[in-house]
Amino acid sequence: MNPLWALLPPLAVVPFILWFGEARRNLREGAIIVAGLVLLLVNGAIYDATVAGEALESGEFVLLGGFALKLSVEPMGVLFALLASFLWVVTTVYSIGYMRGHHETHQTRFYTCFAIALAAVMAAAYSANLLTLFVAYEALTLSTFPLVTHAGTEEAKRGGRVYLGILLATSIGLLLPAIVWTASVAGTLDFVPGGVLGGTGLGGGTLALLLALFTFGIGKAAVMPLHRWLPAAMVAPTPVSALLHAVAVVKTGVFSILKIVTYTFGIDTVAGSGAATWLLPFAAFTVVAASVVAFTKDNLKARLAYSTVGQLSYIVLAALLATTMSVTGGALHIVMHAFAKITLFFCAGAVLVAAHKSLISELDGLGRRMPLTMGAFFVGTLGIIGLPPAGGLWSKMLIVGGSFDTDTLFWAGVLVISTLMNIAYLLPIPMRAFLRPYPGLAAGERVAWAEAPTPSLWAIMLTATATVGLFFYPGPLVELLGLIRWRAES
Repeated sequence: MNPLWALLPPLAVVPFILWFGEARRNLREGAIIVAGLVLLLVNGAIYDATVAGEALESGEFVLLGGFALKLSVEPMGVLFALLASFLWVVTTVYSIGYMRGHHETHQTRFYTCFAIALAAVMAAAYSANLLTLFVAYEALTLSTFPLVTHAGTEEAKRGGRVYLGILLATSIGLLLPAIVWTASVAGTLDFVPGGVLGGTGLGGGTLALLLALFTFGIGKAAVMPLHRWLPAAMVAPTPVSALLHAVAVVKTGVFSILKIVTYTFGIDTVAGSGAATWLLPFAAFTVVAASVVAFTKDNLKARLAYSTVGQLSYIVLAALLATTMSVTGGALHIVMHAFAKITLFFCAGAVLVAAHKSLISELDGLGRRMPLTMGAFFVGTLGIIGLPPAGGLWSKMLIVGGSFDTDTLFWAGVLVISTLMNIAYLLPIPMRAFLRPYPGLAAGERVAWAEAPTPSLWAIMLTATATVGLFFYPGPLVELLGLIRWRAES
């Protein structure tokens, strides 16, 4: 199984999306769902081959001086690709209900950019070297820009400028120099078990500077103070917000950091050199500060956006702790957070479409009108907090365990404080929806149900169910991550 096959379904469906267009939207959206299912089957086959011990890679496309674009398969990438391909199908189903229910224009352009973005995600997931990862990373930025500015309003254009400006500035000004520096000292950009920088003779201070260039250069990870693009992008339609937060953009950011720490630096090199020592406070500050800002937001999507900023730095923190347990927990948190957060954004969009409400202060009693949607929101809330029966519990426990492995309780304390803050700014939302009276309702009067459009509701129920299912059945994911070759000699 050649990993190039994972790029074909999202790219091959683009001509069909353009051909069917608005006039034959049922065929257009049907083609996208078929492509998504094919992609899921391809990634399933890659998963089976990886578990069976096969080494899968594509051929090389040599560019300059022996540096080439190439794909290869490793367990962390398989996990990310499976997640993105599954959620592409779910998000497409949700988008059908949302985009039609909200009477959005330019839907063909929306689905076209969405498909191209998923192809970029597949290239990033299976990238064999830093050059391929960089090209995929930039393709993802450019393909999602039209999605952020989809509404065409001045606010959307302004948000798009912030989005594009920060992501391009960080990648060209910081990430690209880090890649060039790595090539000059290591002589290779390949991702190798154990890393390629350990034997280069670089001192701890130099490694720390290089690691900082990668950490801040990967702007999609949204480490403060380079996080502003993420709240600015919330002007986009809710399916785009779900794409940004759960399927593609931010997950590509934190996945890239995990992959670079594991396969470019090597966790032993990071831990032994102390290269991450001064970066850990940035991640910890982002975890706590984002939660503080979330408290101040009455707009539901804005609160969820700052929640994402904090949760992303859980994964960055896990990478910088540089232990086997913490990096495993960070990779697992990509999945756990994705299902919980996409559920919350799906619910926020459903509330906008069905109840025309976007502020948390307007949600009193809404659980009586939209019990399925707000019930799913409660499940997603448990996933973000990390409480049973939601899968977020396991990934948070592994990251905390990784903190213990570094012989300090401080970073574990940061995660505990953040979890308490998660409870404080998220749990009151479903509580006010179910426990407060519906405005204008007479004594004894019942509110008629008015749920989201059916396709959107199906997607919400599926992701909420998966959030619970991952609590009871995390085994296959943990088994896959257990195949990672952490050190060269293994």
